[in-house]
Amino acid sequence: MNAPVDVSFFARAAKPLTSYRKYWAARFGTAKFLPTSRKEMDALGWDSCDIIVVTGDAYVDHPSFGMSVIGRMLEAQGFRVGIIAQPDWQSAEPFKVLGKPNLFFGVTAGNMDSMINRYTADRKIRSDDAYTPGDIGGSRPDRAAIVYSQRCKEAWNDVPIILGGIEGSLRRIAHYDYWSDKVRRSIVVDAKCDLLLYGNAERAIVEIAHRLAAKEPVQQITDVRGTAYVRRETPEGWFEINSTSVDEPGRVEAHVNPYLMVSDQAKANGATCAKEDEAKDVAKAAEAAGSPAVNPAIKPLTFMPNPALVSRTKIKVPPRDHSVIRLPSYEQVRSDPVLYAHANRVLHLETNPGNARALVQAHGEGTTARDVWINPPPIPLTTAEMDLVFDLPYARSPHPRYADENGSHDGATKIPAWEMIRFSVNIMRGCFGGCTFCSITEHEGRIIQSRSEESIIKEVEAIRDSVSGFTGTISDLGGPTANMYRLGCKSPEIESACRKPSCVYPGICPNLGTNHDPLIKIYRRARALKGIKKILIGSGLRYDLAVQSPEYVKELVQHHVGGYLKIAPEHTEQGPLTKMMKPGIGSYDKFKQMFEKYSAEAGKKQYLIPYFIAAHPGTSDEDMMNLAIWLKKNGFRADQVQTFYPSPMATATTMYHTNKNPLRKITRESETVDIVRGDKRRRLHKAFLRYHDANNWPLLREALKSMGRADLIGNGKHHLIPTWQPLTDGGYTSARRKNSTSAPVAAKAAAPVRLTPVKPSKGRILTQHTGLPPRDNGSGKPLNKPSRKVR
Repeated sequence: MNAPVDVSFFARAAKPLTSYRKYWAARFGTAKFLPTSRKEMDALGWDSCDIIVVTGDAYVDHPSFGMSVIGRMLEAQGFRVGIIAQPDWQSAEPFKVLGKPNLFFGVTAGNMDSMINRYTADRKIRSDDAYTPGDIGGSRPDRAAIVYSQRCKEAWNDVPIILGGIEGSLRRIAHYDYWSDKVRRSIVVDAKCDLLLYGNAERAIVEIAHRLAAKEPVQQITDVRGTAYVRRETPEGWFEINSTSVDEPGRVEAHVNPYLMVSDQAKANGATCAKEDEAKDVAKAAEAAGSPAVNPAIKPLTFMPNPALVSRTKIKVPPRDHSVIRLPSYEQVRSDPVLYAHANRVLHLETNPGNARALVQAHGEGTTARDVWINPPPIPLTTAEMDLVFDLPYARSPHPRYADENGSHDGATKIPAWEMIRFSVNIMRGCFGGCTFCSITEHEGRIIQSRSEESIIKEVEAIRDSVSGFTGTISDLGGPTANMYRLGCKSPEIESACRKPSCVYPGICPNLGTNHDPLIKIYRRARALKGIKKILIGSGLRYDLAVQSPEYVKELVQHHVGGYLKIAPEHTEQGPLTKMMKPGIGSYDKFKQMFEKYSAEAGKKQYLIPYFIAAHPGTSDEDMMNLAIWLKKNGFRADQVQTFYPSPMATATTMYHTNKNPLRKITRESETVDIVRGDKRRRLHKAFLRYHDANNWPLLREALKSMGRADLIGNGKHHLIPTWQPLTDGGYTSARRKNSTSAPVAAKAAAPVRLTPVKPSKGRILTQHTGLPPRDNGSGKPLNKPSRKVR
């Protein structure tokens, strides 16, 4: 499908999304919004739904929301799809509101993991939820995927349950659960779902829907890539491999015996030697002419092969498509952190769709024993298929049920997550960065899946022409990363065989194409459209890639930065950076020089917004102290601080749980990692990042003295914190809900207050919390309270 414009060329042995015959219900046509009630079903002329999607998010019909992408894709295949959004989970009744689905329930916790959505990195309950009208928390249960699956099973016991979404993806094997501080079973076992779909699931969900519609039992659907399920035993024809052998060196090819004649070497390769053939012809001719025959008593030496070596050379590697790697069982990884780290490492080694093998992990013992079988990852979508997904007839707004009394979604019922992406365009999927604290790679994969230029421009025009409130500013043209569009491996053979966790660490792979020209072309074409005043880049920038293309940096800085640009060096010290798989601070310095140069050339005053992580595995107290010194030396006061959050299945989470480094081969004696545990030490690391906050000074003084660095305490410019202590409340107000301007003094009059940006002191970094004017998101309204970053 449209292969000439694809970046990735390894063989896609997958049925195209457009090749299926439409289901008979396609005659009902396309719904403006997928129905959420029986009344809406009646209006469409439906007597039932073929598929019902249950989600923990409010229903926003937009390609950035998973339930909409899956629902619209199934609708395009001819199925009648209903949505049950944020149901009351206290009973099964709300799950019966649309009746019994003809084919299956599709269950997802939503765009975010329900536990991360509900709890902070310090395990405190959040009061807000960006995916709920009014930003109100508590509209979904903890571990929503499990709860929803159980309620669906209670509502209709004989209806298959297909589980998907990021919450399921990150829990497909036994995993460490930060909130309960223990290893939990695979979600396939806990949710009792029939199938789990992990990763981007368009290809899998379409195939499964058509097979179920053809009356194939769900128990027989075991060969779909990107799925996991429970089975009792390994089927015939499969080769089971012990996972402990995965890290062993492969079969070593034998060197050519230097004592072999050329003819022997040729014979070993199934060929003959031309010179020897010529000599034989001459000898035969001589014998025919009467030459004396060879003395029969003379016997040539015969070399017999060593049986021990022959057995090694005749080993046949089992076919990868019928090989399954057996991981340590749930009971083993629960009780042994080393085996847990090993299992996690093997899982990450088997993530390339070009060479990944199936995985299996036992849960239970004796008569209750069962295997969680995980098929290889899904085949990435082609460019044409990506266009198909994003060109579906989305309404690009929340469902009318969430509108206020004026029919608007901008008031008390506003959904912050939708507001954030309301005027943005997603141009690609996937990330080959491999940052250990991030789960994008585990969910979307390392292969970049890019849309075509025409599809992207078409969506920009659709926003301009149809989305209410648009004033001419596109808030983002990006994806998981701003500048990986159409980047990929130069060699299809290398790409399909590669098992590296990152294409850009410890350095940019020489096989990686870093040409930013297609992205530059899109930027220029999009901003030249009539009615488009400004196009901003809000996605995080991979600056070590950007510096490979000075033209791209110039284009970005001079035309697409709305006052500030987000980048994420995460740290300055090599200790934590090597555990994060992030580039050194030198790459940041190089990008900063280019950023300032091109900003000055354009006559603009623009600022970089650096993001840092506190308490990441591998970070010592000295590392955080050095980072604080670097921040003060460079005049930075970084209020945007994130404490490390151990999300399920992430490599850094494995470090946190096991004290082992799964980036290298795991043994009992392998490298250990310094882990920041306990509230006090986590607060200390965060305090170093906020060294300018007087509430942190007592804690920092105590720590610096115990570290033997009391020389950093004083009232000079070269000191980190002063000796004196002002009157403070001793608390800390999170920057998450702060305005981007100074908080106004409470006014007695009821007149609206106009907020003015704070002028910062020289050398102080401007962030959205320390005085930078609110960023224009295209709505044309004053942003007295900007939407918080969706985590």
